[in-house]
Amino acid sequence: MPDDEHVTGDGALPHASGASSQIPGDFRANLTRGDDVVDVATWAGSVPAASGVAPRVRLGSRWFNLLWLLPIGFVGLLGCVAAAKGLRDMPSVQRFITEYPGIDPRADPDGAYLGVPSWARWSHFFNLFFMLFTLRSGLQILADHPRLYWTRHSTPGREWFRMQKPVSADPLWTAKQDSIGLPSGVGLPGIRHSIGLARWWHLGVNTLWLLNGVVFYTLLFVTAQWERLVPTSWSVFPNAASVAIQYMSLDWPRENGWVAYNGLQLLAYFVTVFVAAPLALITGLGMSPALSTRFKRLSRVLNIQTARSVHFLVFAWFVLFIVVHVSLVLTTGLLTNLNHISSGRNDSSWLGFWIFLGWMAVVVAAWVAATPLTLRHPRVVQRVGYGLIGPAQRLFEHVDLSAGEYGEKDISPYFWHNGRYPDSAEYKALRSSGFAEYRLRIGGLVAHPAELSLDDLRKLPAHEQITQHFCIQGWSGVAKWGGVSMATILDLVGPDPHARWVVFYSLGEGSDGGTYYDAHPIEHMRSKLAMLAYDMNDEALSFGHGAPLRLRNELELGFKQVKWIKEIEFVADFADIGSGFGGYNQDHEFFGYRQSL
Repeated sequence: MPDDEHVTGDGALPHASGASSQIPGDFRANLTRGDDVVDVATWAGSVPAASGVAPRVRLGSRWFNLLWLLPIGFVGLLGCVAAAKGLRDMPSVQRFITEYPGIDPRADPDGAYLGVPSWARWSHFFNLFFMLFTLRSGLQILADHPRLYWTRHSTPGREWFRMQKPVSADPLWTAKQDSIGLPSGVGLPGIRHSIGLARWWHLGVNTLWLLNGVVFYTLLFVTAQWERLVPTSWSVFPNAASVAIQYMSLDWPRENGWVAYNGLQLLAYFVTVFVAAPLALITGLGMSPALSTRFKRLSRVLNIQTARSVHFLVFAWFVLFIVVHVSLVLTTGLLTNLNHISSGRNDSSWLGFWIFLGWMAVVVAAWVAATPLTLRHPRVVQRVGYGLIGPAQRLFEHVDLSAGEYGEKDISPYFWHNGRYPDSAEYKALRSSGFAEYRLRIGGLVAHPAELSLDDLRKLPAHEQITQHFCIQGWSGVAKWGGVSMATILDLVGPDPHARWVVFYSLGEGSDGGTYYDAHPIEHMRSKLAMLAYDMNDEALSFGHGAPLRLRNELELGFKQVKWIKEIEFVADFADIGSGFGGYNQDHEFFGYRQSL
């Protein structure tokens, strides 16, 4: 993730002009508390509804509307049916189907894995339950930055997939403005820019899904049941081809899933269980800034945007598999199939149907209740989500960042803007004067409170680094930052031993009004790549990117990189700041104060 850094200057720490031991302590005067419920009308600063466009894929320089796949697929399916029926009349194909009927006749000759045991049936139900909520919340996360890329640079026009119009020509267009909403019955929770809550659902439910998977894999391989899902003979391929012809000709193959799956089922289940599921985990972890920083060789190949794209393709595979799987269950012997997976019986009684209906009632009730529950009790979702993912997240919070990962050639051609731009009279006056009157106020639990002008900051030992920015919405970009290291600031003000957190306050407001702020562990401030930046890509920091001063703490996601900084406060705890969750987005949009995954 990080790239290149150097320190210049003679190492001296000049006295700040106007420095005082009695800096006024009104750092928190304009903070606001977040609500404990979600009001859709005022959510995220009353962000207007935006529905996006039908999904599109870029083919060369042109965009293809994926909705065309519906009529094209229907015509293609009719063509396949016609072709398969013609093939069935050919003697050579008839002999092929006779020789390879679909199920290997050698499958389970002694009945060692006959039937579906109870643990497999319950695992199937929990997998369905967790998967549906994973897919819903995952789609909500995608909607927050509805574009996918193959390079680490999120440059508009270079994406290969989008669910949004082309990026606005407005030079101050933000990633938040680019987000779209989803219907409440599709996304979770469905409202626009609700990624904080969607991530708790996604990561929390994924934790349960992975635990279910561990139990499933363990029991699968300590019993003979693994032979139901793992091909053990090359004959699976001709049998799969035979089954495909039989399905397409609408003359269903004779099969008995109680004994063994046919070749096509076997390959589909194998890919889903042993390829798609692990790939979902690997690419999910590949989108983690902490892990991409730790496993640098892997992240060079599976960078965060490539991981995000492959993760989406796995999502598409799961959706396709579910649609086809359910369709075949309904059309190839409904009662018998439901008995296999619900009641553990090999007959056509109604018992399996009623058990399955009970399962679906639970799923539908949870599906319908999820969005209203989230909107009425978002703090519960926030706390439960962290309770589930927190233990794993803490394993990756402290990462050794090394300089030199990126060079000048890696700087992104486009770096998204984000956040609510400051529009106060105070900021406008500072900006109109070229920030000549700007003062950074530093206080709290420090031995030497200070006020530093922009010139004072530029006289401190210079620090430079090229690093990758990771936004919680999904976009990323590499930029060169110039400024002063936070280690230098700490040496200048002398934090009290009781100071455990450093709080940064912005000249800008958050989406719901009130000063934007964020708290960072003080140990992060000694990181080689924690700094206050006043330059970006060898130019003075622009208005849109945080002028005159912004934070760079490469251990954190983008929403914690406070822009337009006006004050820094050293504190023992942040429980009495704002709503007490460690930052504006944590207070108002239910993010976690640490989001290393």
